[in-house]
Amino acid sequence: MDLTMMVEAAVVLSSGLKLTLTLTALALAAGFILSVPLAFVRAFARPALSLSVLAYTYVFRGTPMLVQLFLVYYGLGQIEAVRTSIFWVVLRDPFWCALLTFSLNSAAHTTEILCRGLQSVPKGMTEAAAALGLKRFQTARLVTFPIAFRISLPAYGNEVVGMIKGSSLASTVTLLEVTGMARQMVSTTFAPYEIFIVAGAIYLLLTSIAVKITQVLELHLATDGKSSLRRRTRLKTALPGATTP
Repeated sequence: MDLTMMVEAAVVLSSGLKLTLTLTALALAAGFILSVPLAFVRAFARPALSLSVLAYTYVFRGTPMLVQLFLVYYGLGQIEAVRTSIFWVVLRDPFWCALLTFSLNSAAHTTEILCRGLQSVPKGMTEAAAALGLKRFQTARLVTFPIAFRISLPAYGNEVVGMIKGSSLASTVTLLEVTGMARQMVSTTFAPYEIFIVAGAIYLLLTSIAVKITQVLELHLATDGKSSLRRRTRLKTALPGATTP
């Protein structure tokens, strides 16, 4: 094992780290924004609308992301209507093709994750919110979604990790993120062993950080919920005539 080559690889591959993080962060953000309304439709809408969202998530969750990327990058360019449309300015760029594919894939997974969380919210919570006079949108924003997100956070953490690793597929459409830089370096140095070990270590570091952030956020939300409960308890005991439960 050539340690000098590994050090050189670490320096070279770090230049692709910015693109990896950019693709991952933008795809997760776009996917999450898209998944929130879809999750509510999937969980609570009429069967026809719920099934249409299910069809979307079923296709994107059930097919390899590499195939989806090839269909967007190579397939859409074969359609004359696409090439003559205003969207071709974006779709001819491999970065935007990769971002579109990753976002749609992440949205499909996140939709099902949030849907399960929404369906797990106790019915008594929404009934209590209705009794307090909250409208449906207010109940969804202030009660249902925060609880569902807390329930769904461990599963969503797995989606974040999966997207970090999945971003390596961008190298198949000529993007020079970490894996793309590794492939380019291997083609000139003929040292795949050392270079891909370094690439793997970079992805391992990124996923470890993502897991740790998820754990900290879980702990924070759990602690915040307990603190809120303690504050409400203290307030009740401070009121005249209140009794400690």
